[in-house]
Amino acid sequence: MKYIIIGNGVAGTTAAANIRKVDREGEITILSDEGYPFYSRIRLMEYIAGEIDENGLIIYKDAWYERNDIKLLLNTPVSGINRYEKEIIIPSGHRLKYDRLLIATGSLSFIPQIPGSNKKGVFTLRTIKDAIEIKRCAEQAKNVILIGGGVLGLEVGNSLRKTGHSITVVEFFPRLLPRQTDKEGAEILKAQMEKMGFTFYLGAKTGDIFGDEKVRGIKLEDGTIIDCDMVIISAGVRPDVKLADQCGIKCGKGLPVNDRMETEIPDIYAAGDIAEHRGICYGIWPAAEKQGEVAGINMAGGNAIYTGTTPSNVLKIIGIDLIAAGEIDADGKFESVIQKNKEKFIYRKLVIKDNIIVGCMLYGNIEGWKKIKKAMEERRDIGSLRKNLEEWNLDVL
Repeated sequence: MKYIIIGNGVAGTTAAANIRKVDREGEITILSDEGYPFYSRIRLMEYIAGEIDENGLIIYKDAWYERNDIKLLLNTPVSGINRYEKEIIIPSGHRLKYDRLLIATGSLSFIPQIPGSNKKGVFTLRTIKDAIEIKRCAEQAKNVILIGGGVLGLEVGNSLRKTGHSITVVEFFPRLLPRQTDKEGAEILKAQMEKMGFTFYLGAKTGDIFGDEKVRGIKLEDGTIIDCDMVIISAGVRPDVKLADQCGIKCGKGLPVNDRMETEIPDIYAAGDIAEHRGICYGIWPAAEKQGEVAGINMAGGNAIYTGTTPSNVLKIIGIDLIAAGEIDADGKFESVIQKNKEKFIYRKLVIKDNIIVGCMLYGNIEGWKKIKKAMEERRDIGSLRKNLEEWNLDVL
């Protein structure tokens, strides 16, 4: 059996590992358009801050691939898939046959249509190559503007703050981390970051990135001018469905798959950021890892089912723990139990619907997270525990 995996991120690499557990003899080939084996995108921030080197980013070194008899082809982009002949084409024109194929091409940084976004000194961050270029440019820069106040943007900003840069964040939404925080939680986060030296323009839209060849600043739509030496755009990601489109697979938000991670084309699977499962593209590490596991087992002839992943982010924002899981109820539609301490920058919230914890947000203090998570997964009735929870006694869970 010949297995080909396009993409060596967490989904593709986990799939390969699980194929090998089931099929000890099959031929496994992973192709990547990057020049590095499986590495941690999460730790790119540490690299930019100078806390680790390139080697410190690598999760699986050559020995892992050798031990598992997996062929890894780096700097090898895939230019096409011939689903009828069951082969992939690489730019040299060479064709590789497969019996089972996994598309795990991940996602691409989204760049809004902002005039001047192609100027020198304007970056997005997705790969090691991006991080290297950002770090190199930062050596000659002092004032950095982040367009986007999401997780990635704030983390990049904190890394550059550590290296002595002045950081300004421009966010279209009226609060930071709009997917992970509600209004009160975001205000506490903003206050703590301002104390650290960050400057914010919230509810603001970038109209233009100006400069000659190199960026010199941005102009907001309200006319505000902000000077800078460097711009990093962090406006989210989009599934990289180019290959799927080329081979005629109908895509929606991403590449649709069933519970076995199979696409509509026999013997072609998808997992990770590209996969759209039951209408959802998760874009988070835990989902990609589980999808890769399920895809790998099934590709090798096993029988595994993916039922979804509870959306949760266990993060360190500016070095502070933040967990957002399930329904954070930013619009206040449900009941909630809140504990906050503005002086100590702590904000904790349990969202309750029909006596079941359906979501939570923990900032600055994540004690009890495992108990909350278990209660959410078990859909436990907490009616009799309500008084204890209102006093934030989580031992009762």
